[in-house]
Amino acid sequence: MGYELLDLLESHKAEEASVGRLFNTADGRGIRGMRKDDPRYKRSLSEAATLIEDTIKGRRPMYLMQEAMTTSDFPLLFGDVIDRAMLGRYTEWDTVWDGIARRNTVRDFRTVKRNTLDGGEAVLTKVEQAAPYLEASLTEGQYTYSVAKYGRRLPFTWEDFINDDLDALRDSPDRLAKAARMTEDRFVTALYAASTGPNATFFASGNANLVTAGAGSALSIASLTSAYALLRAQKDKDGNPIFVNGITLMVPPALEVTANNIANATEIRVATGGGGSSAADQITATNWLGKVFTRVLVNPWLPVITTTGTIGNTAWYLFANPSVGRPACEIGFLRGHESPELFIKSSNAIRISGGTVGAEDGDFDTDAVNYKVRHVIGGTLMEPKSAVASFGQ
Repeated sequence: MGYELLDLLESHKAEEASVGRLFNTADGRGIRGMRKDDPRYKRSLSEAATLIEDTIKGRRPMYLMQEAMTTSDFPLLFGDVIDRAMLGRYTEWDTVWDGIARRNTVRDFRTVKRNTLDGGEAVLTKVEQAAPYLEASLTEGQYTYSVAKYGRRLPFTWEDFINDDLDALRDSPDRLAKAARMTEDRFVTALYAASTGPNATFFASGNANLVTAGAGSALSIASLTSAYALLRAQKDKDGNPIFVNGITLMVPPALEVTANNIANATEIRVATGGGGSSAADQITATNWLGKVFTRVLVNPWLPVITTTGTIGNTAWYLFANPSVGRPACEIGFLRGHESPELFIKSSNAIRISGGTVGAEDGDFDTDAVNYKVRHVIGGTLMEPKSAVASFGQ
């Protein structure tokens, strides 16, 4: 029993605890003839749950529970507590997409266009006396995507809520909202990560944003130096260097320790003038590379989406700050519906007396109670020059 029992209705101070106080039936109280919804039964159940949890956590001596097991009521309560004990929800991961994707809104479900204009920014040429000014060419580009509707429904019955004396079902809207948040992260991750690794069209040698495969691509000071050099070497259509600010290192959970060790190291040892470590001539320097990264993001969806071999646990990514210049990707939300929307179906029943019927009383035909979540999102990859990837093997 390594889990925490759900606190039932009320708790009791440790100094007030004793078997006689908690389970003494001298006052005529006994649970055998009580209904499960009897307040006295619920109080006894709460007392039993508190004693069990405190004993498990070492807050009360074991002999107290052993003594309680000899009473007539406690074994029945013990079984009921175990049956009703609800495991706590898993702790959710922090949202990771907002560190690499630009957020935008769209008006409707039709395809939206994100237009770009490149050119005209080359270094000015000298104009001789009476000579014409040279013309510059402009190049138009376009990215398109549309949003789509995502959702889920949770069906219950009126009886479910009557039997739910732990209120385990009443947090269903919160569960649906968290599912919507996880949907956002999975959607964005699937834009740049495929089942075989980094998106082959976006991360390619032609885009100069892929660390060469092989042993040298595994996450390390040397491979990060190569990736950073690729990102810094990108140029615009006119051959101007692109300003890169606020770089994010994205890794799967398997590389979390390695990534944070690199980012938080106080110093590094490198071959003179390079990023390797095999040369005899080395220098020790302050870990400037760790300061380059705005943050390390651990994305648990990477090994879920990339399922080929072990690539899901070895591939890693660098992304430039999505709020500066042209981002690597964009996620769009429907205007006016930017957050998950939660619904409960209204009851279509009316009491004979004319009183209103709450949604949790269910519908007229079957006493059905339905929760629903609706979330509208979309997105696309945009600028390959704003990201670098490595298969890590």
